[in-house]
Amino acid sequence: MNKVLVANRGEIALRIMRSLKEMGIKTVAVFSEADRNAPFVRLADEAVLLGPPPSSESYLLADKIIDISLKLGVEGIHPGYGFLSENSSFAHKVESAGITFIGPTPRAIEMMGNKLAAKAAAHEYDVPMLPGTKEPVTDIEEAKKIADGIGYPVLIKAAAGGGGKGMRVVTKPDEFKEQMERAIHEAESSFGDGSVFLEKYVGAPRHIEIQVLCDKHGNDLYLFERECSIQRRHQKVIEEAPSSVLTPEKRKAMGESAVRIAQACQYTGAGTVEFLVDEELNFFFLEMNTRLQVEHPVTEMITGIDLVKEQVKIARGEKLKFTQEDLKINGHALELRIYAEDPANNFLPDIGTLTTYRTPDGPGIRVDSGYEEGMTIPVFYDPMIAKLSVHGATRKEAIEKMIRAIDDYQIEGIANTLSFGKFVMHHPDFINGIFDTQFVPRHFKPELLIETNDDEMLAAAIAISILHGSNTKKDSNPISVDENSSSGWRKRANIR
Repeated sequence: MNKVLVANRGEIALRIMRSLKEMGIKTVAVFSEADRNAPFVRLADEAVLLGPPPSSESYLLADKIIDISLKLGVEGIHPGYGFLSENSSFAHKVESAGITFIGPTPRAIEMMGNKLAAKAAAHEYDVPMLPGTKEPVTDIEEAKKIADGIGYPVLIKAAAGGGGKGMRVVTKPDEFKEQMERAIHEAESSFGDGSVFLEKYVGAPRHIEIQVLCDKHGNDLYLFERECSIQRRHQKVIEEAPSSVLTPEKRKAMGESAVRIAQACQYTGAGTVEFLVDEELNFFFLEMNTRLQVEHPVTEMITGIDLVKEQVKIARGEKLKFTQEDLKINGHALELRIYAEDPANNFLPDIGTLTTYRTPDGPGIRVDSGYEEGMTIPVFYDPMIAKLSVHGATRKEAIEKMIRAIDDYQIEGIANTLSFGKFVMHHPDFINGIFDTQFVPRHFKPELLIETNDDEMLAAAIAISILHGSNTKKDSNPISVDENSSSGWRKRANIR
């Protein structure tokens, strides 16, 4: 494989190209008019304009991307994440064109892309799951009987798609009909598929995922876990590896379950199996993401393994050069997603020009960024500016390093989530590992953000959030429920 086209943009396109160049592989970028002067376009050996800024007229043009690949003699296509990365039709077209798709097979993408098919596979391979339906449900009266049998609260969840769309939590029987109708309507609008399924709702879980690597020779490994419980609107904001609550025994059990899920769809390449974990450390299969994850840098930091290089090697048919026994956790890593969003205004996206943009550096600090000073954040794509990742010998050291890196990161011209990241790093519950997916609605209020580097003032604001936690404004997303106590996780705080 001498030439690879990266069918993506921004920081992930840059990150993939750097690994490809280190492997001696030539790179091809495709770009929209909005990204003409972007760093990833300049880094590539060759670059081709796709079209106007909207994704539907550029980065989602599967046939045009394949045509460009054929004309330029491209031997492999790496989709990154988002856009066409989990599009089984695209993967099939790439293979049919005689080009290597650097990712799993179309069958694996399709199987794990449908939540009901994924749940069926998990059930067959004896992976723990939440009580719920195994088949799509559209009849409201039938669904209500099933919900009564599961017991409230229940989660209504779209069979296709993700990102919190087509999801509703129902806490009482008399709310079920209305919420079911809303979930079906939203699923139809967002994904063109109104089928939903029901499952027991866990109100204050941890969101923990397992990274897997599988070659084409039957070698299937797990590269430990990532804790992804700090979320806003069901989108991850802060991730870390390893989790502060898993015991070695539980880590092994979750890892082996993740490998079984991968084996169920004959997976190849890098993938991520996501679980919900309750207060007793019982874990339940959630879904599998058949691509490279945004938060993959923290796994690379604690294992020393370049996941992109491994993806390419696996796609070329090479065997994994290490075994499960070879893998060890080295220290602790944290990642903060830096979005062009205003945390003081319900995380609404902000647009504008990066009048000042200077990144931190030093041992154990990594910045995956797609922008430079003077660039404008386009309105057409995800508002993530960069990912700030740090590595330390211990979790405490990693937190301290992240605070220093946030202080050194200079962004002016647009609102961003650096101040929110610092709020989390200073919060006692985060420091002590006492948190779950309800951390943001429970603890965070926009008025607590203080635009200052004065840590004493920030500590005072956090103290206010703790004292008045029961009055914290809840997330406006309809999936949210009233969860004002994280005491169930306090007994786990001493596990490291």
